[in-house]
Amino acid sequence: MSEERPLVLDVDGTFLRTDMLYECFWGGLGRDPIQTIKTAATHFNDRSVLKRRMAEIASPRTDLLPVNEDVRQLALKAQAEGREVVLASASDSALVQAVAREHGLSGRVFASEPGHNLKGAAKADALVEAYGEGGFDYAGNEPVDKAIWDRAHGAVIVGDYPEIAAELEAKGKQVTRIDDGWTARGLLKALRPHQWVKNILLMVPMIASHYFDWSTVFTVMMGIVAFSFAASSIYIVNDLLDLEADRLHATKHRRPFASGRVPIRVGMAAWAVLTALAVGIGLAISAGFLAVVLLYMLLSLSYSLKLKRLRWVDIATLAGLYTLRVVAGALAVDVYVSGYLLVFIFPTFVTLGCVKRLTEVTLAVNDERLPGRGYGRPDRGDLLNVAWLGTFGALLTFFLYTFTEQAHDLYPTRWLLWVAMVPLFLWLWRMVRLGYQGKQDYDPIVFALRDKHGLGLIFIMLAIMFYAAGLWQVWFG
Repeated sequence: MSEERPLVLDVDGTFLRTDMLYECFWGGLGRDPIQTIKTAATHFNDRSVLKRRMAEIASPRTDLLPVNEDVRQLALKAQAEGREVVLASASDSALVQAVAREHGLSGRVFASEPGHNLKGAAKADALVEAYGEGGFDYAGNEPVDKAIWDRAHGAVIVGDYPEIAAELEAKGKQVTRIDDGWTARGLLKALRPHQWVKNILLMVPMIASHYFDWSTVFTVMMGIVAFSFAASSIYIVNDLLDLEADRLHATKHRRPFASGRVPIRVGMAAWAVLTALAVGIGLAISAGFLAVVLLYMLLSLSYSLKLKRLRWVDIATLAGLYTLRVVAGALAVDVYVSGYLLVFIFPTFVTLGCVKRLTEVTLAVNDERLPGRGYGRPDRGDLLNVAWLGTFGALLTFFLYTFTEQAHDLYPTRWLLWVAMVPLFLWLWRMVRLGYQGKQDYDPIVFALRDKHGLGLIFIMLAIMFYAAGLWQVWFG
């Protein structure tokens, strides 16, 4: 490729490993969801205006947008050879200019303006008018870019398009290929399957009621699948709403969407499929179960959009989401759930919610509030106090439950329930202590399921409760 010809780079999906229109859309949903949805609906058929309006609602920080390193190196090499490196994009001109300034590229850019969407043939015409037929090399990443490659001298193809590459080479054009496709493994990571273990809480009503027949177990397992799909759909939404905050985070910047390893549009499609599956399975179980699934998704979405930024409200919401899992488990198999059980679950997860925030603020590098959160390191003392209040509330509720008629019927050796409170207290104390010391994972539930000492305490507690219920004698004689 000649030193005299400029190197023209597409932006979305080529120079950047993201799409700025989608970045603006999800940033807008986080800041002003009503206005964002209204704008998208009003200008959906006029992309040039839509891009400008979305950029006005929530313009992304161009210094944080993930860059395709192979394309960046190509641009640096061209600049070292004395060639002009120009951005040409269908994104809004203001955003394209900001990206060019951020990366030290040419101040001359080609981009969309209201009333003129610079894509495909329109972009090709603009570049030919500026540089002449075959007077530039062009890097793009979509089949629509073929209209530009046909009129460029050299082609840089980002992505897997062997037929287009072969056709261009047959015409005598010099073709450079850059592999930049997303993988199913990256998308699977965005679904966070390791978080599905939280849905084991749906088994609590079955265990508490001592129903262990195969039909009950199968129904609960299907409920767990529905909740897992619902949870993954919300994890996707949460990650898309938190793109900027994740990119500022010490470890979360490696998440699939924040890093650009998985395109935002792929995440949106996965969200739609997962939501449909969760609703379908939920409806097959029962109308009541489906209602709880939908409530869980609505509350989770509210948490992602707003509630997680509100001090203490976020922790109460997290505890409520865990409590809903227990309610769903009861509705799935149609068993009675004691109010004491629900009251016990809520303060327990208030404690674990505080542990989650304690871990985050303890590992923070300064005293400022965490991005997208309402807490900073100065709040460690308050979080610790609320965690102990939650622990006290859980233990008190458990103790009061031992005097109920249901406990009397289910646990003949009732005094052993008081013994079971000892490992329960030790487990909660361990979780709070490790969170305060910053020795936990950012998710206490995931940590708990990997913590051998903590799991030992939980198994001891369950063993004592099963013995108190006479289940060991029934199972093993």
